[in-house]
Amino acid sequence: MSTHLIIDGYNILGKRGLVGPNSEMAREQLVQELIIYRQRKGHAITVVFDGWKQGLGSERHEHRGGVEVIYSKRGEQADQVIGRLAAEFGRVCAVVSSDHEVQRFAQTHEAFVIGASEFEARLRERTPAKQATGYHGKDEEDIPLKRNADKKGNGR
Repeated sequence: MSTHLIIDGYNILGKRGLVGPNSEMAREQLVQELIIYRQRKGHAITVVFDGWKQGLGSERHEHRGGVEVIYSKRGEQADQVIGRLAAEFGRVCAVVSSDHEVQRFAQTHEAFVIGASEFEARLRERTPAKQATGYHGKDEEDIPLKRNADKKGNGR
């Protein structure tokens, strides 16, 4: 079973310095990057954004390109939604957040935790040229190295 990534969307955008009242374009860009990442890695992905200050009275779910996008309801923070999902999925999920309280809660439910900066680096691993072409072949990192037949001895 593949790992389900549960991502604190505004935490990632905060690492990019893109959180503010007009962050709709930044949210959209992140969702598009996550769609590409999902195509590349095959993980189920849920990204959660805060709606607790200006959101609707109920939680809103969207499915875009295989990525589930959740906006927390008014009065509920994304951290609470992420915690609920971490408790539900437990050891088959990885929570992406740099919020220490969220990380501790996720770990108590046996979820793997990835800091926002580390995930940001993973998200940007692929070169833009491959992303633009929709490349779905094997990357160099996916191809096992073969030992030269002329060499003798332990291949460690």
